[in-house]
Amino acid sequence: MRKLYSVLSFSALLGVAASCGEIIENEVAVSDAVQRVTHQEFVPGQLLIKYKTTTVGTRLSQDILSMIQAEVVEEIKTGAMELANARKGGPNGDLLLVQSNLGTLEAIERLRNMPEVEYAEPNWVYQHFATSNDTYFSSGQLWGMSANNNQFGSRANEAWAENKLGSATVYIGIIDEGYMYDHEDLAANAGVNPGEIAGNGVDDDGNGLVDDVYGWDFDGNNNTVFDGTGDDHGTHVAGTIGGVGGNGKGVAGVVWNVKMIGAKFLGSRGGTTANAIKSVDYFTDLKTRHGLKIVATNNSWGGGGFSQALKDAIDRADAAGILFIAAAGNSGTNNDATPSYPSSYTSPNIIAVASITSSGALSSFSQYGATSVDIGAPGSGIWSTVPVAVGKGKNASIGSGYASYNGTSMATPHVSGAAALYASLNPSATAAQIKNAILSSATPTASLSGRVVTNGRLNVSGF
Repeated sequence: MRKLYSVLSFSALLGVAASCGEIIENEVAVSDAVQRVTHQEFVPGQLLIKYKTTTVGTRLSQDILSMIQAEVVEEIKTGAMELANARKGGPNGDLLLVQSNLGTLEAIERLRNMPEVEYAEPNWVYQHFATSNDTYFSSGQLWGMSANNNQFGSRANEAWAENKLGSATVYIGIIDEGYMYDHEDLAANAGVNPGEIAGNGVDDDGNGLVDDVYGWDFDGNNNTVFDGTGDDHGTHVAGTIGGVGGNGKGVAGVVWNVKMIGAKFLGSRGGTTANAIKSVDYFTDLKTRHGLKIVATNNSWGGGGFSQALKDAIDRADAAGILFIAAAGNSGTNNDATPSYPSSYTSPNIIAVASITSSGALSSFSQYGATSVDIGAPGSGIWSTVPVAVGKGKNASIGSGYASYNGTSMATPHVSGAAALYASLNPSATAAQIKNAILSSATPTASLSGRVVTNGRLNVSGF
């Protein structure tokens, strides 16, 4: 069972221990406890405020904002939130992203005793959990798929040998940077929003986003979900999940047939809680309103402290039957002692993933946790798809390339691919059943004994 990490009050928020990130300058530290929070990275001056019943524009809301010298940056309202509120019945307050002249931490201090404020928290900044290594490579290095019969890989090669190749009816959401959906090894598995008509400049499906055909860029607030070579991390993740197999080129993902849709929220400086919430809810809305068989989202990112607002979004995904597969983190620390979000949230749909090497060792960078990290998967020296620059100057273009990366970011998409594979073979399986199948089939591994819930590593050969 997972260790319980929850924040029910301001004082509990201040007790969250730091695990990574940097101290943001020019923030007002109002107490020693508040100073502990500043070891996480967040957007200076911004905070998320969740009212209990109050809505933006009311006199009470204006008074609250005036008290912290704040202006509303955005009212965060998604289709998934509206559906969840309708199911609950009764009044429900707004979730606002605001900018305060007082600074984030002093503003939160002033709000902690307000009876109408359900919670107030920083707009945390997240980063992807990957590092690049030597870009030179040769064929036969996909040990994560058990190339050359590597026993510590996912044993996807054995599933392929039995014609277990996935299904184009199964969707995985990639919450990350953008991904290169026209890459030579990904294009056949690029998913689209069936409710949108490409290029007509109309919000055909009524979700507030115009022409979100391949997904949406919440960082840039546009429908261009791939922006060039900077989106290498998201593209690498996509290749491990669903690189096209059997085409005589490049790499192969855990599933050869799958549909992937992107929600880009990581930009050049990382991504915020506000945009992470919208990304998670985007897929929940696609499933609940369009009936897309989205079985999981891949979340190879982390950083920042506990966010009730983000956990609420993950719980909405759980209610819709969507797994939230998350990287454990790259600080080499114990998540039982120092939680790493989002993988350390206690939501039942989360699968937290550690990284192992080709020899079965826990990767030196990988975080772990006997009660808070679920399973290990290949994450060191993982070859996958990336965009590359071709040519220079006016004649430069973006081409299809491949590279080897390390990180729990690379381990996580192996598990997302496993979720897609199991769902393709068991079309009526629930999210809970898919999670149980993945965890119960883990192969016991010495390096993971007492370090992850299953004591073992990913094994898809028995699906």
